[in-house]
Amino acid sequence: MLKIVISLIKKLIHLINARKINFLGNKSIVHCIIEKRHKSSQIMIGQNCLINGRLVTEASKSHIEIKENVFIGGKTILDCLNKIEIEENVLVSYECIIADHDSHSVKVDERKNDLERFKKNQMRWSDVANQPIKICKNAWIGTRSIILKGVTIGEGAIVAAGSVVTKDVPPYTLVAGNPAIVKKKLN
Repeated sequence: MLKIVISLIKKLIHLINARKINFLGNKSIVHCIIEKRHKSSQIMIGQNCLINGRLVTEASKSHIEIKENVFIGGKTILDCLNKIEIEENVLVSYECIIADHDSHSVKVDERKNDLERFKKNQMRWSDVANQPIKICKNAWIGTRSIILKGVTIGEGAIVAAGSVVTKDVPPYTLVAGNPAIVKKKLN
């Protein structure tokens, strides 16, 4: 009985989320929380994906594009102000954070009223540094990794669990650490 209830809840979540997504490919399953904070932001999900965790678009220009055959693990957050692009055959493990912005200005005077603005959905995103993120095909992002603004993860690269990625990752390399550095080249 419990399995049936859980299955029905997951199907309901999928149906609710499908209405918030601009494009949802065939055989894709969306069991995540979607916070589309501006109705004209874009979320595109390709075919044969399994999306858990949370997708957040902050502003009208926000664009999340997930290509085909992508897995995003539970409690992972994609927080998008600019653009987050995930190419084909990417695995993003559990509890990762992928954020293309700093969340707040580094200037005290610009951020001191952010709490009140946020409560009213009136954040001044123009004060917040942001740059697109791209995760290229066949990459694997390990558990609890953090990918920060402006980063490109190269094709076939692996980000080890718990890494903080602040700079581009070359294709077919393994990076680890805080900040993440290249540990070895992959064949």
